[in-house]
Amino acid sequence: MPQSLANVIIHIAFSTKNRQRFITPAIQPEISSFIATAARDFDCPAIRVESLEDHIHMVVSMSRKRSLSDLVERTKTSSSRWIKTKGEEFSEFQWQRGYGAFSVSPDLLQRVIGYLGKQQVRHRRISFQDELREFFRKSGIEFDERYVWD
Repeated sequence: MPQSLANVIIHIAFSTKNRQRFITPAIQPEISSFIATAARDFDCPAIRVESLEDHIHMVVSMSRKRSLSDLVERTKTSSSRWIKTKGEEFSEFQWQRGYGAFSVSPDLLQRVIGYLGKQQVRHRRISFQDELREFFRKSGIEFDERYVWD
């Protein structure tokens, strides 16, 4: 084949350090937009970004030339730097070190997007940590309970 083609869709989730509720409703649209732009600028266009008080969900189309770990690191670094410029209340902002990443089948993409749109309601019933544990189990990912961003 004379060309390289890929359609790799990834759902990524990561949390604020110590699960602090830094991401206020007033800043949620801005940080979602910033993260979408950071992903696009790294050649991994964001399909959907949902920001909640203490974590982010993003669905991206991965570039075949970029690594997942580099995308997450770059997105976290640039957004952390940016949010600290938004006021004194954000001066201590940090992201947690880890992240979860899950492949998304193209035929299930709209279902995942709909799921992310219901995060505010979902997290009234289930915590982010329990949601991640559920994702890990369903995805067959082994994890250490001590490190699920508690």
